[in-house]
Amino acid sequence: MSIHEECGVFGVISPEVTDVAGISYYGLYALQHRGQESCGIVVNDDGVFASHKDLGLISEVFSGDILSRLPKARMAIAHTRYGTTGGNNRNNCQPIEVNHQKGRMALAHNGNLSNSAELRNKLELSGAIFHTTSDTETIAYIITKERLTSPSIEVALSRAMDTIDGAYSLLLMSPQKLICARDPYGFRPLCFGRTKDGTYIIASESCAITAVGGEFVRDVEPGEIIVFTKNGYVSRREHCGKKPRKLCIFEYIYFARPDSVIDGVSVHDSRVAAGRILAKAHPANADIVVGVPDSGLDAALGFSLESGIPYSIGLIKNKYIGRTFISPGQDMRLDQVKIKLSAIEASVKGKSVVLIDDSIVRGNTSGRLVKLLREAGAKEIHMRISSPPFLNPCYYGTDIDSRDNLIACRHSVEEIAKIIGVDSLGYLPMEALPELAKSMGFCDACFTGNYPTNVPADTRKDRFEQKLSEKAGLSGSAD
Repeated sequence: MSIHEECGVFGVISPEVTDVAGISYYGLYALQHRGQESCGIVVNDDGVFASHKDLGLISEVFSGDILSRLPKARMAIAHTRYGTTGGNNRNNCQPIEVNHQKGRMALAHNGNLSNSAELRNKLELSGAIFHTTSDTETIAYIITKERLTSPSIEVALSRAMDTIDGAYSLLLMSPQKLICARDPYGFRPLCFGRTKDGTYIIASESCAITAVGGEFVRDVEPGEIIVFTKNGYVSRREHCGKKPRKLCIFEYIYFARPDSVIDGVSVHDSRVAAGRILAKAHPANADIVVGVPDSGLDAALGFSLESGIPYSIGLIKNKYIGRTFISPGQDMRLDQVKIKLSAIEASVKGKSVVLIDDSIVRGNTSGRLVKLLREAGAKEIHMRISSPPFLNPCYYGTDIDSRDNLIACRHSVEEIAKIIGVDSLGYLPMEALPELAKSMGFCDACFTGNYPTNVPADTRKDRFEQKLSEKAGLSGSAD
């Protein structure tokens, strides 16, 4: 089991009518790592919205023919999703489109509201009818409600931010404006850039701006609302500075692409630093250092640089398997790890290996990786993890909502090492986390249990699916 983050958002606003759908398509490609269950693009052709959304990878959902049907325009927003709140079905595909008394709106969201269940319950009691099970629709309802008494859509969004709590990086498109907002804690990243022709690009990560030929301008500040129009952009900062900065530390450890820069910190540099720290905190007498593709590679390089142990490619990832990969049936008895990863026998046979990965959740995947290297002839395996032990659920956009299956909650480091079959195991020390974020404020609740917001009373990801499971007698099942 791996940790997964919810999604990525992308927006474009051009001074001239152009192929904004095509730009969004390539932007989503750069953000595919953030969500691989569904994706969508909404194009704004002078107030007329056209869209396409479906389950699957970007290459599966958008063919050349489908893209050609989306009109050339000045604005578009796009989204790629990995579902945490809400199930994986077409209704939950984003961006969400809303028709209301004062016009139209499309909304894309990255993160999780910590008070989503409470807000949704109030809305339902007031007569609201929901069509999805994601908390993005809750945000859309609140903004729409505020818009009825607000002079502008940006004022409505600002008022909505007084009500919603938790993690949200938002893109909102009205007929004339493209608006982005980041929650006052800054849990999830959001930034914008500009191309030479004056087109503005807004994205979850800077790598998506670079991918479409843009130049990074800056990060959206926690609590900031930026309104983009044909005349440029205006920043609203009434929510800035009201909360401590709490960027999710796992953006640096695992979620973000290594070539991204988040809040002024290079993700690659952060991961290399983690590897260097591991080499000092948990040295090993070994022949080679091997990283687990992809998120363990940069930390493995850092461990090698600090320790002097040669870096080697010991595991190869099948690049053509995404999250839509169909798992083998029980009768086939195939190991998914072997299908997705292969060990290079020439690199590891007869050698003592330092194996670097970003985290251990349940321990199943780690155990299979170790077995893979043993079968390839590794003499010893010393595992090093570029994060502290994962001990607590996350309510801000990561799909771990319970302590039940977290191996570090039930076993000591020595016991975990024995369970997964390694000769030694070492985690990143807690006190090293500030070095990864270059002393910027961050959220480490998954390690410490110190949550920046109130913990929600209802922590189930999808209460509708939960009810169906209970009726079917499946609520106690485990994977």
